[in-house]
Amino acid sequence: VVFSEDGTSGSPEVVKDKLLGGLLVPGFDEQSCLSRYQSVLYRRISPRFPSTYLLERLREQEALQKKCGPHTELYRKAIAQLKSGQDIKVMDCNYLVWTAYSGLGNRILTIASAFLYAILTNRVLLVDGDKGTADLFCEPFPETSWLLPSDFPIKQFKNFSVVSPESYGNKLKSKVVHHSRPAFVYLHLAHDYSDYDKLFFCEDNQHYLQTIPWLILKSDNYFVPSLFLIPAYQEQLMRLFPQRDAVFHHLGRYLFHPTNAVWGMITRYYDSYLARADEKLGIQIRVFDTETGPFQHVLDQVLACTFKEHLLPEVNTQEPIVSPSKARSKVVLVTSLNSGYYEEFRNMYWEHPTANGETISFHQPSHEEHQDSDKKMHNRKAWAEIYLLSLSDVMVTSAWSTFGYVAQGLSGLKPWLLFKPENRTAPDPPCRQVLSMEPCFHAPPFYDCKAKRGTDTGKLVPHVTHCEDMSWGLKLVDQS
Repeated sequence: VVFSEDGTSGSPEVVKDKLLGGLLVPGFDEQSCLSRYQSVLYRRISPRFPSTYLLERLREQEALQKKCGPHTELYRKAIAQLKSGQDIKVMDCNYLVWTAYSGLGNRILTIASAFLYAILTNRVLLVDGDKGTADLFCEPFPETSWLLPSDFPIKQFKNFSVVSPESYGNKLKSKVVHHSRPAFVYLHLAHDYSDYDKLFFCEDNQHYLQTIPWLILKSDNYFVPSLFLIPAYQEQLMRLFPQRDAVFHHLGRYLFHPTNAVWGMITRYYDSYLARADEKLGIQIRVFDTETGPFQHVLDQVLACTFKEHLLPEVNTQEPIVSPSKARSKVVLVTSLNSGYYEEFRNMYWEHPTANGETISFHQPSHEEHQDSDKKMHNRKAWAEIYLLSLSDVMVTSAWSTFGYVAQGLSGLKPWLLFKPENRTAPDPPCRQVLSMEPCFHAPPFYDCKAKRGTDTGKLVPHVTHCEDMSWGLKLVDQS
C-alpha cells in the first residue's frame, strides 16, 4: 500500500472511506494513532452505513466529552460536588464511569454498552485506565481524554461488588433509594447481579438514575439488547440503528483503535502472512475446559464444520497430486490458547494435497496456554489477534466466546458458530451460521417491568431474540 504524506493511500475510494462512512472525524494527529485512519487499508469496506442520526449524536457526544472531560472547569466543579456528597443539584455535566473488569473481550463489549448508555442519557463516559485500557486503545474523542484521572476521589470504586451498600440494587432492596439523592450510585451489571440490580432495566428506575450526577458501572456483559426493551429509549435507538444488527459494528469501529504498539503487531503479522492470499479464513477455537487440550472432539468438530460448509477443501489421501503453480491460495488464521489444533491442521494439509488443488497455509500468532488478563503483553497479543481475526473474509468462531463476538462485530461478518460440545463429543450439526453479527448478552433479566413478574424477554419485540449459542441469552437481529 502506498501512503501519501497524511498517512492515507492514494486511491479516492480509500480516502473517501478513511472516516468509515462518517463515523470518524478528521483532524486527529495521525501519527499518534496510526490505526485510526489506516484500518480502511486492511479491512473490506463495510456494506453497513451509519445512520445520519447516529453521526449527529456522535458529534454531540464528542462536544460533550470535550466540554466536560477531565481537566475542564466543569469537571472540577463536578468533582468538588462529588467530594462534598451533599445537596446534590443537577449539573451541566453528568458522568458514567466504566470500571475495568474481566477479560479483554468482555471489557470491549462493556465499554461499547456503556458508551451507548452514555449517549442515551447524555452522560460523559470516563474509562478506568486499569488492565491496560490506555495501552491498548487510542483516545476515541478529539481534544479530550476518556481516561478517568488517577486522583478520582472515590478510591474504593474498583472493589465495589454485588454486596456493596453503594449499589443501586442494594439501595432498592433496603428501600433507601428514592428518599435521597446521593452524589453517586454504583451499578452492578455483572453476571452475578441480583434481581434488584436487574431493575436497572426498568423505565421507572431509569427516571430516578437520570437525577444522579455520577454513575459507576461494573459489568462483564454486552447489555445492549436489554436497552432496546426500555420504552423510554426505544424511539431513539430505532433512529440511531435502523439496522438493528449493526450496533456493535458501528460503535466498535468508532471506539476501538489499536494503539501504535498493537497496530505494529497487527500490520507486521498481516503483511508477513496474510496479505497475499486469495482468501482469508479465520478460525477461533475457545475451549471452556479445565484441562488445556488439544481435544480430539474439538478437532473433529472444526473439521466437520469447515468441510460441511465448504470453508476448507478436503484432502486427497489416495494420490500424491502436485498443485499447479497458479493454484488458488487460502490462508487460515487460527487463534487459540493452545497450539495443538493449528499443528494438526498444518500437518494434515502438508502431508496430503487438497482435493480441489487449492494451496492452504495455516498461521497462529500466539499460544498463551492460559488466559491472563492482567499482563500487558498478553493483552496486547489478545487485542492484536482479535483484530487480525476481524480482517478475515470468512470466520468460524466458538460458542460463548466474547473474543469471537468482538471480531465478528468489527468485521461485519456473520460467522459460522461452533456449538458448545457436551460430554467431550463433537455436536451434530457441528456449527451454523449466526442470524446476526451482534454479540450475545449472556445474563439478561427475565422480568416484565410493567406487570412486575417474570417473562421471556426474548419474545417481547421481533428484533431482540435468543442467541444461537446460549438459549437464555439475548441478541439483536435485523428483521428486514
